[in-house]
Amino acid sequence: MGAKPQFKSNGNPDPACVWMQAGIVRRKHCRHNYDCTECRFDQALRKAAGQNRRLARQGVPPSGRRARIVTWEDRLRERPLSNRPCIHHMKGRITFRPCTNEYRCGNCEFDQFFFDQYTVHAVVKPVDVLNIEGFRIPQGYYLHTGHAWVKVEDNSMVRVGIDDFALRLLGPLDQVETPLFGKPVCQGAPGMKLVRGKQNAELLSPVNGVVTDINPAIREDGGLANRAPYSDGWVMRIHAADLRKDLDTLMIGAETTRFIGAAVDRLYGVIEKASPLATDGGQLGHDIYGSLPGLDWDHLVSSFLSGT
Repeated sequence: MGAKPQFKSNGNPDPACVWMQAGIVRRKHCRHNYDCTECRFDQALRKAAGQNRRLARQGVPPSGRRARIVTWEDRLRERPLSNRPCIHHMKGRITFRPCTNEYRCGNCEFDQFFFDQYTVHAVVKPVDVLNIEGFRIPQGYYLHTGHAWVKVEDNSMVRVGIDDFALRLLGPLDQVETPLFGKPVCQGAPGMKLVRGKQNAELLSPVNGVVTDINPAIREDGGLANRAPYSDGWVMRIHAADLRKDLDTLMIGAETTRFIGAAVDRLYGVIEKASPLATDGGQLGHDIYGSLPGLDWDHLVSSFLSGT
């Protein structure tokens, strides 16, 4: 469950590995959404390149097929400056831009700008969406039992939002309140406040970490979460220092399907009890609380958003 699906390469289902783009290997597709730190192939080639470098220093030229292996950065440095693609272009995030810093991203002003600005405002674009009893959640999104979703990005950063079930359960929101920038949040503790009129509900944080960004649009228009829950309606970004551990407690794929299916069954039971004539076997609407006067807000919140 430690996979990090983020930054789809321009919608390409088989994006080229950076080692392939540099010409080190003939054919290799990325399966880690360019999170090279999680890629064993990247680790193996870097190890081979390091061994070749040490042999060359010792005056023992490497031989065989492995002799041609150098790091992809070293191979690209051999090209003219105008033909050295920025790593963010290679990963499909931006149009062509030459690298002017010898692939030393750690002290590159553009790289810092990219992660400080571009990734914050980049539109999340779900590709495949699960439809569970009429409720939607994109493939590759993690889900907390309190109905907050997590989209993993780069460098232990995650984007967080509210799932379709919670939003349709409570109906159109007037406001979404979040912790301030730089504030810590704890997994399973209140992390967002959802406001509708005089009613409000605490939504639990799905991960531990520190808030690094807040969606300015959602602060001005809480209903954006209802209209675009998994894209423009994201709520905040969090730096999760122990992300792998946090993800182990979240759901994804088949786990999400079972969880939402069970929640829908329980919801039908609550509705039947409060308004026996309200259901006719069809799918539930987009404002469940608002369309059924017999439902109690506090009961819905404690029954479905408490994380139990």
